[in-house]
Amino acid sequence: MAAYGLYSHIQSNRRRSIALLIGLFFLIYVLVYAGALVAEALSIDADLNTLMQRAWNDLVSAAPLATIGTALWVVIAYFFHQSMIDAVTGARDVTRPEEPRLYNLLENLCISRGITMPRLKIMDSEALNAFATGMNQRQYAITVTSGLLGRLNDAEIEAVLGHELTHIRNGDVRMMVVAVVIAGVVSFVAELVFRLWFYNGFSFRSSRSDDRRGGGAGIAILITIGLLVLAYVLSFVIRLALSRSREYLADAGSVELTKNPDAMIAALRKIEGRGELPGATSAVMEMCVDNPRQGFGELFDTHPSVESRVAALVKFAGGHDPGPIALPPQADDADAEAAREPAPQGPWNSPPAGAPNSGPEGGPWGSSTGSSPNSVPGTDMDTPPETPPGPWGPHGGR
Repeated sequence: MAAYGLYSHIQSNRRRSIALLIGLFFLIYVLVYAGALVAEALSIDADLNTLMQRAWNDLVSAAPLATIGTALWVVIAYFFHQSMIDAVTGARDVTRPEEPRLYNLLENLCISRGITMPRLKIMDSEALNAFATGMNQRQYAITVTSGLLGRLNDAEIEAVLGHELTHIRNGDVRMMVVAVVIAGVVSFVAELVFRLWFYNGFSFRSSRSDDRRGGGAGIAILITIGLLVLAYVLSFVIRLALSRSREYLADAGSVELTKNPDAMIAALRKIEGRGELPGATSAVMEMCVDNPRQGFGELFDTHPSVESRVAALVKFAGGHDPGPIALPPQADDADAEAAREPAPQGPWNSPPAGAPNSGPEGGPWGSSTGSSPNSVPGTDMDTPPETPPGPWGPHGGR
């Protein structure tokens, strides 16, 4: 059922999360069956029906272990996914004394809507991006890059924080973590099946006759390949089934929180093409404000293009699009450039070391080295000038 409002969208996301968990276990059972089928094909000489029946019996026997292993994986992801993401991104927790500007912006948004304030994290990166993580109120966190803090103004940062808060309110964050678990479990089990096939397949080919390979075993292996491909495709489709509309809704939710569509548009324009997080996995990039990693056009992209998101904000929120924004060089680059430029020279500036002195030495009144304003030219500054003797004779015991 389609979601037409904010609260119906939250309920829809909860139903999707349950469906994703069911799909998770379904895909695991499919992969276990594929592994049992290829194992039977490599171990006995039988027709296809016999191999498939034995593989089904193996699945029934292995189902409890597969269920326990998958549940354990989900529990690990539930409690430790934030630590794993922090290990990949290098994000760290920050407090109000450390980042008062960022902390106050997020706190004001949460107070204005009665939202429990998530934890704040900062990732040291020149990229411009942010993402939210967590499975419940105690785990929710928003991570922003140091590059985003340096390049966006307060209104734009507030819009980005509002975008991530909306993901938390809508339940998108929980759904993304479940999707990451699905992808991880499917990849792990599929890799086990592939290893079993490759390590035993060559001995199978060398030790079995051509007549045996032409029986049910060959067809069983083809079925196994089909099941593995199906599992991979389904896991990918499930991740895309999270729907790119969640980004449009998060943009709209940010405007609802901040009442400033222009700030959200400006933030998207500045982030556009500058959000690549070095070393981040595709699962982390899928949770970001913008994912610059492209597929085939927009068909397999996890995020809609910035152009389409800005167009939606202009059309439905009344924002104004300034077009692509060219950002100035980073502060470090500007400082390095300033250091390379020669210092301006004038009557009160000393020339660089080794440079010829083309003007009066040290300024219009001569050398400034070893002299003072009250010294007499041609005399040592430590030697006071001689004073004329007074009416009662020379001073200073002379």
